[in-house]
Amino acid sequence: MFKLTINNETKTYKSKVCLLDLIDDPNQQYFLALVNNRLRELTYEVDYDAIIEFLDTTNHEAIFTYEASIRYLLSMAFHNLYPDYKFKFNYSISRTTFCHVFNVEDSRSIRDITENLYKEMQRLVSLDIPIRRTEMKNEDAIKFYEKHGYEDKIDIISYRPEDTVHFYECDGYMNYMYNLMVPSTGYIQLFDLKVYPPGFLIQYPRAEAGGKIPKFEDAPIYGRTLRDANRWAERIDANTIAKMNEHAASKAMVEFVHMNESKHNQMIAEIGRQITRNIDDVRLIAIAGPSSSGKTTFSTRLRIELMSLGLKPVMISLDDYYLDRDQIKPDENGKIDLEHVNTLDIELFNKNMLDLIEGREVEVPIFDFMVKKRSGYKKLKISEKNPIIIEGIHALNETLTSLIPKHQKYKIFISPQLQINIDHHNPISITNLRLLRRIVRDRKFRNSPANKTISMWPSVRNGEFKWIYPHQEGADYIFNSGLAYELCVMKKYALDTLMEIPRDNEHFITANRLIKFLKYFQDIPDSVVPCNSLLREFIGGSCFDV
Repeated sequence: MFKLTINNETKTYKSKVCLLDLIDDPNQQYFLALVNNRLRELTYEVDYDAIIEFLDTTNHEAIFTYEASIRYLLSMAFHNLYPDYKFKFNYSISRTTFCHVFNVEDSRSIRDITENLYKEMQRLVSLDIPIRRTEMKNEDAIKFYEKHGYEDKIDIISYRPEDTVHFYECDGYMNYMYNLMVPSTGYIQLFDLKVYPPGFLIQYPRAEAGGKIPKFEDAPIYGRTLRDANRWAERIDANTIAKMNEHAASKAMVEFVHMNESKHNQMIAEIGRQITRNIDDVRLIAIAGPSSSGKTTFSTRLRIELMSLGLKPVMISLDDYYLDRDQIKPDENGKIDLEHVNTLDIELFNKNMLDLIEGREVEVPIFDFMVKKRSGYKKLKISEKNPIIIEGIHALNETLTSLIPKHQKYKIFISPQLQINIDHHNPISITNLRLLRRIVRDRKFRNSPANKTISMWPSVRNGEFKWIYPHQEGADYIFNSGLAYELCVMKKYALDTLMEIPRDNEHFITANRLIKFLKYFQDIPDSVVPCNSLLREFIGGSCFDV
């Protein structure tokens, strides 16, 4: 006898029961379940006391399962229609997954392939074929991969602490997406494929979009940066974890680290050249990016670069333009959104920037965060050799600098855009990289545990979608702040704080997901990381902190 509690209703059972059999609402489709705070597939059987919560596409963990299941379904469609084709998945623009079809560059061919794959996927969905979990010993998995030409999946096996490899089987097709899966192909009904040479984009539901597919918004500038990041990863032979680990374990590890740092140096130098070439016009340099992109260190390094070119940039903090807390109006729910652009004194900021650019002396406010109000002013006057640098969540928002002509502004969007995979079919989330950066930084500098950082992350992400990403395509330069080797360095810090989260904590699931892919990385010691690296902003030891 055991008791199961679902939606605050408890029932007693005498024999083992499958989670699927506990779903009594035919109009509600679930994709995953929480059983005593452990993620379980819907085919899981329970024979013990448990609290159960079923998860739909408004839940982020369910979306991870749904997206992995789509990749599985698409890989199966490739296997059925184009068994000799090689393809690779990467996370891409507008919250999609990109499928790069190798050796097919012709747009017409890509369109035909995409249409045929979509029809095959729809056929497989209509058949509602069960997807069953199985496992193999490592040596048998290697033989299987060799037989089917999955060489990219072989190398990572040696880094697995387990002696078995999981697989999912569906109508004779076998693959593994490093995630839990839906029970059958019939569950994967909501998706779309969009031709985007040299491949296509996979659109799927997102939790932050209420479980619906978000409206597609093309981002050619950001998309080009992702393609450049992918080419860079291939050039330095670090586009998979296994290849990254080979660098970490080799005698050339230091050279590899500095090669990545050199890439950052080159980009900063390129920005410096662009600004100085147009210094007669450029008066305001605006820097923005999502959380944990390395904005602070980047801004400092850019300022030094401009100084080396004969300029004397002045940094002005947007934080000093916050309105006094009692002047901020609450929203319709009575809450104050401190990330809203209207929490800044937009009128004063615009006027100050215009006056400075025109050579007038201004009084720049000073905001005291202890008392949450303005505490005074400081006088400032600049010359034509003093471009202004501003950095913050709203720096690229035209509302903030509407009085400044566009030709006088140089906008920089900064974000880490690592293109690294477990294997061709399993990309690593860029968002997870930023979350790990923030977890490590919060523990190092604020003594804040990982569960607190994770609890704040949904709110942080909502603010990014609302205030940062809509303006990224207006940037003059997108700076990729990712470093291929950084997860090898951050691993030890992240694991320590993630493993502090107890199993019964509500954020254990997220922590466990991060731990599962971090375990594959080999260590790189802090001592080889340059003191001016953007990575130092998160692990400590930055020369700019002196």
